[in-house]
Amino acid sequence: MNSKKTALWLPVLVILTLIIGIVIGNYFSNRPIGGKLFLSTGNKIDVVLNTIYREYVDSVDMHSLVEGAIPKIVSELDPHSVYISAADLQAVNEDLEGHFSGIGVQFNIQNDTIMVVSVLSGGPSEKLGLQPGDRIVTINDSLFVGPTITNEKVMKNLRGPKGTVVTVGIKRGDSKELYDYKITRGDVPLHSVDIAYQIRPGIGFIKINKFGRTTYNEFIVSISKLLNEGCDSFIIDLRGNSGGYLDAAINIVNEFLPRGRLIVYTEGRAFPRNDSFANGTGTCQNEPLIILTDELSASASEIVAGAIQDNDRGTIIGRRTFGKGLVQNQFPLSDNSALRLTVARYYTPSGRSIQKKYELGKGDEYDKDLETRYIHGEFDTADSIKQGNNPQYQTRLGRIVFGGGGIMPDIFVPRDTTGTSSYYTNLINRNILYEFALQYADQHRNLKDKYEDYKSLLAHLQTQPLLDEVINFAESKGIRRRPTLIEISKKQIENITKAYIIRNFFGNDGFYPVFFTTDPAVKKAIEVIQEGNAFPVKQ
Repeated sequence: MNSKKTALWLPVLVILTLIIGIVIGNYFSNRPIGGKLFLSTGNKIDVVLNTIYREYVDSVDMHSLVEGAIPKIVSELDPHSVYISAADLQAVNEDLEGHFSGIGVQFNIQNDTIMVVSVLSGGPSEKLGLQPGDRIVTINDSLFVGPTITNEKVMKNLRGPKGTVVTVGIKRGDSKELYDYKITRGDVPLHSVDIAYQIRPGIGFIKINKFGRTTYNEFIVSISKLLNEGCDSFIIDLRGNSGGYLDAAINIVNEFLPRGRLIVYTEGRAFPRNDSFANGTGTCQNEPLIILTDELSASASEIVAGAIQDNDRGTIIGRRTFGKGLVQNQFPLSDNSALRLTVARYYTPSGRSIQKKYELGKGDEYDKDLETRYIHGEFDTADSIKQGNNPQYQTRLGRIVFGGGGIMPDIFVPRDTTGTSSYYTNLINRNILYEFALQYADQHRNLKDKYEDYKSLLAHLQTQPLLDEVINFAESKGIRRRPTLIEISKKQIENITKAYIIRNFFGNDGFYPVFFTTDPAVKKAIEVIQEGNAFPVKQ
């Protein structure tokens, strides 16, 4: 792979040093010299802060002032340059690094109580015998129940440095006894491949939720498994994937392209052009390939979609992607905060910058772009997307593609409105189906012992009056029954409810195969492959 490591260029360092570094160094420590703060440079920011510190009528918390000022300064640049406080940096990094330190459970707050939904394999809690359905009642001898507990409070108390100990009090089943577990926190993996399975004979399906440090390794394991199972064509689902590390996207594309094909290039004012090419070691250079995208597929997801499309290597199915074509480098600051600064734009092999338009300092308008697309009907009809004025480019085989805001799919699939009604929307918005499935699984824990896989459990659930139970549950939550609307939406309600219940027993390996049975984009992808209309085009 001809991919150069990014460097910290002198102009950027100079800007950071003058505008932020000195401010952080002088004012985070609040160290006055002779009763006044030392004015080390003549820049205006230092002058203003010094004057406020010396002359303002009331005492001022300079740390808070600076913490509030820096985000405002950075927000005047572009929508994706951000300042990350020291308090937030760890959580921001953990998501992409692929792990965090904690006790290894997935939980949900049910009836003002922390309920363990699943125990992560190989984690600290599994080793000690915690079980799905356990209620965490106390944490470090403090009662943790009631309407004031939140997900943030729970995570703050359960997560912590590796090797530290947290004591949880567990209420299990109908037992009146409280079981105390002393759990030594350890590394808990955050997987970026949600599922990899044979969705039809010979067709492998892989869903990737982000591009983190471990994504490529997870992907290689997944693709190897599917190849060993006899898959000779693939669907990669990048819907809802907001991106992540550039290298992870490049490495995944490399698996599908022959040697010498351009994958992506980046370039900025202080960031010389850097091209990334396929190195010819890819394991799936000839198999038919589909990439699924939607309006939430961004950044690294768009690199993958753009590279596959411009090289005429696969078919993009779904909806226009988000349109984020800016590359950020993270610069650490002296107080363990960081500046995530845009240093370059990335371009697809045909030369497209897919960054959507933005105006400096108008982040609110940028953030409303998806709402605007929805209002204009872009999620429902392909011809609502006006690209005539956008610059045109050609793929390797001469197909016309457009720049100026996201990757347009080769085959448009509108959002699924089948079975949608105001009653169904209310159930989704109020999280009723998820809550019902959680309660159902908690009350039927013995199902895991009765059924060895999700298919046998699904067969059982299809014999149960789940729709009536959901309606009654919703009514208990204040949502009155609407017979006509229920009839319209009953198939959707039943399918999603079954998928949620199965996930509580068999995780994503059971959830997605059931959930995707009514997914129009997945159905279209399978159809295109089975009809032999997927790329690669013979080259």
